[in-house]
Amino acid sequence: MGRIRILPDQVANKIAAGEVVERPASVVKELLENSLDAGATEIRVDVEYGGRRLIRIVDDGCGMLRDDALLAFERHATSKLRDVKDLLSIATLGFRGEALPSIASVSRLLLETRSAEETTGTRIEIAGGKMLRCEEAALGGGTVITVRDLFYNVPARRKFLRTEPTELAHIASLVTHYSLAHPDKTFLLTSGAAELLHVTPVATLKERVYQVFGSQVLEELVEIGAREKQLFIPAPSVPPSEAIAEYRREEAGEQEPVHAFRISGFFSRPQVQKANRNSIFIFVNGRLIRDRLLLHALSSAYHNLMPASSYPFVLLFLECDAEEVDVNVHPSKTEVRFRHGSFVHDFVRDTIRERLMESRPAPSFSPAPRHASAEQPAARLPYSEFSQMLENEAPAAVSVMEQEPAPVEEALPQFTLRPTAGPAPRLDFSAPPLEVTPGPPPSGKLSRHLDAHGEFPADAVPAPEVSLSALSDLRPLGQIHESFIIAAGRDGLWIIDQHVAHERILFEQVMKQRAAGRVEMQRLLMPLILQLTPGQLLQLTPGQQIDYARIADELHASGFETEPFGNRTIAVKAAPAAVSASELDKILFEILEVAEGELRGASLDDLRRNICASIACRAAIKINTRLDAAKMEWLLRALAATDCPMSCPHGRPIALHYSTREVLKAFHRI
Repeated sequence: MGRIRILPDQVANKIAAGEVVERPASVVKELLENSLDAGATEIRVDVEYGGRRLIRIVDDGCGMLRDDALLAFERHATSKLRDVKDLLSIATLGFRGEALPSIASVSRLLLETRSAEETTGTRIEIAGGKMLRCEEAALGGGTVITVRDLFYNVPARRKFLRTEPTELAHIASLVTHYSLAHPDKTFLLTSGAAELLHVTPVATLKERVYQVFGSQVLEELVEIGAREKQLFIPAPSVPPSEAIAEYRREEAGEQEPVHAFRISGFFSRPQVQKANRNSIFIFVNGRLIRDRLLLHALSSAYHNLMPASSYPFVLLFLECDAEEVDVNVHPSKTEVRFRHGSFVHDFVRDTIRERLMESRPAPSFSPAPRHASAEQPAARLPYSEFSQMLENEAPAAVSVMEQEPAPVEEALPQFTLRPTAGPAPRLDFSAPPLEVTPGPPPSGKLSRHLDAHGEFPADAVPAPEVSLSALSDLRPLGQIHESFIIAAGRDGLWIIDQHVAHERILFEQVMKQRAAGRVEMQRLLMPLILQLTPGQLLQLTPGQQIDYARIADELHASGFETEPFGNRTIAVKAAPAAVSASELDKILFEILEVAEGELRGASLDDLRRNICASIACRAAIKINTRLDAAKMEWLLRALAATDCPMSCPHGRPIALHYSTREVLKAFHRI
C-alpha cells in the first residue's frame, strides 16, 4: 500500500484553520471583512470572555441565498474570483474562500442570513465541521454569524490563547482599525454588557479620528491631505521591424502606462513618541496590513526627528491600482507585496517628511504631576548634555536680561556629561504642578464670569499657535539656569533649549554644505592620532570592508581629513571649522561607535546624517552658557529659518509652547 494519501476535508480544514484562525481576533477579522465586502453599513460585534465563549457579527449587508449559504462552507468557495487573472487585481478584502470552513471546523457556528431576493432566510448550524441542521427561518435582511466555544475540539490550540483582557484588546484594536478605514459606516463593539466602541457615520476622516481617539489625540496630529504621485512605466523597446507600428501607435495618441498612488491620513508630531508600533495604522486599498516596507518608510521619514527606540502615531491610507499590489502573499492577508516597492517606499517617506517640514508642528507644554511619566520611562538618547535629576526641589532660578546676575552664594545646580552607563532620568525644573486642563476647541465660545477683578478682554485671547513658524516673532525674556531661553510670543510663553536649537541649526548647515561640496575645513598644526578598537577595524564578514574604510569617504566629505597611521591607528590632519580641537576625538569615537553598532546595515544616507549630527552636537552652544539679548534673538531667528525646527537630529524637542489660553485657565481668568 502506498504511503501518500488524500487528507479528509475535516483534517484539511483544521490545518487551514491553523493558518487562518490564530486567535479570536482572527475570527473577527475574517467575518468583519466579509461584512464589509457584502456592502454592510452597520456592523455589530459582540464578544464574551475575550471571544473564546462567543463571537457574534451582525451586519445589514446583501446577505446570501440558500444555495450560496450551503456552498460557502465548502473549501475554496468564493464569489470574488472567477479565474486566475482575477488574482492580479483583487479589489475585495476577502477572496480565498477558506474563512468560513476553517472557522466552522474549530467551533460551534450558527449562520443566519437572508438575501433581498428571497422572502425567507436560511439558518445553518455546524459544530466541528459537521453540519447539524439547515432550515428556513423568518429573518431580516443581512447576515448574523455566531461563533461559540472557539477551539473546543482542538484543546492544544485553546491552551495557547492568552488571557481574556489580552484577547479582548486584540479584538478591540482590530475593530478600531476598520472603523477608521470606513468613516461612513456604523461600528458597535460590546463585551458582555460593556460597550467598548460605538461610532456612527461621519463625513470626514478627521471626525472619525475624533470619535475614536478624542480631541486630545487629534490636537497632536497633522493631516497629510490628499497627496498623489504618478508612476510612468516606460514603454518596452521594440525591434527595428516594428518601428513603423510603434510610430503609428504614438501618432494615434497611445500613452505610456501610468499608475497613480495616493496617500492620505494623519501623523503625529515628533514630540509624540510611543514605546511600540501599536499606534501605527496602515491601510492599502482599505485593507489593514503590517508591511515592513511601509514601516521602514515611516521610520525613515522620522529619522533625525525622534529617537530610534520611539515610534510615532500614524494613520496612513495608501491607494493604488489593484494590479500594483499583490495581497495573496500571506494566509491571513496581513502582508502585501508591491510591484514597484522602492517607488512606494520613497513616496511614503518623502510625503511624510515634506508635510513635517511644511507644518512645523509645535509641542504644547502642559504641566503634569511629577510621577505621571513613571509608566513609560524616557528612551535613552545619545549625546545628552544632562546626566542626573536635580536633587533639590527649589524653584528654578530665572536670569532676566535687565536684572543683575544672581549672587554666587545661590549655587545654581551643576550639569555634567551623561555617564556611559546607567538609566536616563529626566530633568524636572518645575515648581509644584499646576492643575491646567486643555481649553475648548478654537472654534468654541469662551465662557467668562465677571468678578471683582473684571472680565478679561475676549480679543486678548488669540487663536492658539500650532506651528513653529511663530519662532521668528518671539521676544526673548531671559534664561533658566543659563540653559533654556524664555521667550514671549503672540500666543503665550515659549521655552527653547538653546543647545538642541543650535544643534538643529548647525546640522542643517553642515548637511547643505556637504551637499554643495563646500564644507569649511581647518588644518591642524599637529595631526591627531586615534587608536581604534579591534571591533572598529576588523572585517565583519568575508568580503565586507572594514568599518573605518566604509566611513572614510563620508568623513572626508564632512570635513575630516584622515589616513591610516600604523596598526589600528588613524591620523586626523584636518577637521570641520566649527568643531574645536578638544572635541575632535570625541566626535570621531562617537561616529565610529555608531558605525560599529547601529549602522552596519544602514543606508549611506543614514550614515551621512549621523556624522553630521555628531558634528553639530559637539559644535553647538553648551548648557550653562550665558547668552546676551543679541545672541538669543539670533538663535531664535536662525531656528525659525530651518527646515525642521521641531526637534534636534537625535529626536529631542527644541521648543515647548505654553499658550495664552492655558495661562488664563491656570489663573482662573476664563
